[in-house]
Amino acid sequence: MTAQLIDGNALSMQLRAQVAADTAQLKAKGLTPGLAVVLVGDNPASQVYVRNKVKACEDAGLHSVLEKYEADMSEADLLARVQALNNDPSIHGILVQLPLPAHIDAQKVIEAINPLKDVDGFHMASAGALMTGMPGFWPCTPYGCMKMLESIGYSLKGKHAVVIGRSNIVGKPMALMLLQQNATVTICHSATPDLKAMTLQADVIVAAVGKRNVLTADMVKPGAVVLDVGMNRNDQGKLCGDVDFEGVKQVASYITPVPGGVGPMTITMLLVNTLESAQRALSEKS
Repeated sequence: MTAQLIDGNALSMQLRAQVAADTAQLKAKGLTPGLAVVLVGDNPASQVYVRNKVKACEDAGLHSVLEKYEADMSEADLLARVQALNNDPSIHGILVQLPLPAHIDAQKVIEAINPLKDVDGFHMASAGALMTGMPGFWPCTPYGCMKMLESIGYSLKGKHAVVIGRSNIVGKPMALMLLQQNATVTICHSATPDLKAMTLQADVIVAAVGKRNVLTADMVKPGAVVLDVGMNRNDQGKLCGDVDFEGVKQVASYITPVPGGVGPMTITMLLVNTLESAQRALSEKS
């Protein structure tokens, strides 16, 4: 068996086309969805991510604002900018690019964002909404993973899903989203004594630890669905994920590649969340 690829680029294009169409409808009603991206410092990777986010917004017809600040910006000044964006009716989503310089408390900044504009889904109110099944914004990377499973028509009901990783950004929200779809969920991490024993039971595996080859072919049950959230470099300097792709694709039924898998979906779901925020704002007006 060779696994079928879940093509994140193709699925992203479909979803972004839908976002563009829905955005055009909102514009016809006099409202343009707006996303503000705040970048503090000159982290090269962050600059690339931010540029891609702004371009994706513009391509879909959304209004985007990029605010760049020097690395020595004070925490107080950043909090003041966030508050100003909270109060700006033309902005429906606020994203403060992480990591922030060491002298700024990232959690304090995230909590300063109005939950109604928290399109990254990192605010405690967003986390609480996900936990309790209430309306709110889902973090973009695990939300993208759910869309990928949906795209192949995969029913999670009664399936065993194993999430490798317990971060607040991917691992924990991923587990909750899978649970909402009636999967039985196991979360594994660095203190899990026998990872292979867990993954061999899994119908779905989500690898999200940022470590090369954390999942190899001998750890995967034949026919399992494997989603690779990792972003690493191999010995040749090429992008790769957490999964030994060449080996695992011989065992799995579906697999996501790196690059071109989960990555494009993350930015796409950011657009989806921003559009949803604008739609909510319009419905509250009417």
